Amino acid sequence: MVLDKLGDSLKGTLQKIAGSVFVDERLINELVRDIQRALLSADVNVKLVFTLTDNIKKRITNEQTPASITKKEHLINIVYEELVKFLGEEEYNIDTSKKPFTLMLVGLFGSGKTTTAGKLGKHFQKRGLKVAMISTDTWRPAAFQQLKQVGDQVNLPVFGNPDEKDPVAIYNQFKDELEQYDIVIVDTAGRDALSDELIEEIKSITEAVQPDESMLVISADIGQTAEKQATAFHDTCNVKSVTITKLDGTAKGGGALSASAVSGAKVAFIGVGEHVDDLEAFNPKRFVGRLLGMGDIETLLEKAKEAIDEDTAEDLGKKFLKGEFNMLDLYEQMAAMKKMGPLSKVVDMIPGMGNMGLSKDMLEQQQGKIESWRYIMDSMTKRELEEPDTISAQRIDRIAKGSGRSISDIRELMKQYKQAKKMGKMMKNPKQMEKMMKKFGSGQFQA
Repeated sequence: MVLDKLGDSLKGTLQKIAGSVFVDERLINELVRDIQRALLSADVNVKLVFTLTDNIKKRITNEQTPASITKKEHLINIVYEELVKFLGEEEYNIDTSKKPFTLMLVGLFGSGKTTTAGKLGKHFQKRGLKVAMISTDTWRPAAFQQLKQVGDQVNLPVFGNPDEKDPVAIYNQFKDELEQYDIVIVDTAGRDALSDELIEEIKSITEAVQPDESMLVISADIGQTAEKQATAFHDTCNVKSVTITKLDGTAKGGGALSASAVSGAKVAFIGVGEHVDDLEAFNPKRFVGRLLGMGDIETLLEKAKEAIDEDTAEDLGKKFLKGEFNMLDLYEQMAAMKKMGPLSKVVDMIPGMGNMGLSKDMLEQQQGKIESWRYIMDSMTKRELEEPDTISAQRIDRIAKGSGRSISDIRELMKQYKQAKKMGKMMKNPKQMEKMMKKFGSGQFQA
């Protein structure tokens, strides 16, 4: 999950509130210390941490609890609202109404600018916009070739001239051709560290391109130096927005998140993986909801819509409720789940699931099972997929050999299919469903 350690610490703090008998000064002071400790250990800027926790303490102390909720619920709500405010409050939307809209990416070496260019290109492309990318990085060997490879992955045109050593000359060479696109993403050079040379280069390319928006691409593992980096880039090319990369890894991430608060630029996107689809629009409310284990149902639904179209989903739903769905339908569901990303990320978005303590190993094991089942289904005939009840012991043996999986793996898949079909029938019968849920609650139900 995004910012695992910070999320776990904050969830622990909220659980402490939920489990307390009274909301008194001792609990409030303990809560504030826990939040400070969690944020500081995640590399969040010290001054910002104390400003945030001071606001939380003032509100808890001075505000009257609304009649409709308990004091504990009010306390949790204050923590949620102040964290949302700290991270920007509202989702930042890039206004791409001007054509062409030029988006210039800046940042240091290793921040992931080139990969982010491809992800952003795909993001805008999916919204029906005509996108092009241009490499003005003359510093790094094979920079143009790398952007070209990324462009080929997402089927986007890439402009550049690897023989030219002046980034301004490269942009001017293709300036007229770029006029025909809705979005132009400019990938600029970086350095290992901020330097006068880099700042001068950014100034000159900014003057030539006159971007509609400059976006800082910053790595989640940047730590406390993020503030200095964000401020310097902002002063050089008026950075309006930020994309934070590598938030799926072990990086603390707080430095990068708080850098935007210091510079005044808004976090627009977060990179949550290596694939071109692993980019999420940053929404403070949803992000904090996931951090605190409250889920993010809106992002989950968006991912589901991208993974499976509405007609197919409706058709699958009808089949499921009639108890008519077969292995082909189950395969389609698994393919859609794969498109939505790793199971651990999907689980984080389901309200309440983030607090259930499901281990990463357990979720990875389940993800492996789903992958294994897809291989098994690839080895089945069309008839076997459409009529799973025809699969005999002899057929199971053949499928096992064809898929390279064990007989027990195939029997487990068959069991999963039968249980899903049974559940569909139960959902039509409220009494049966109620009986099953009682078994589930008492621990008798075996998945």
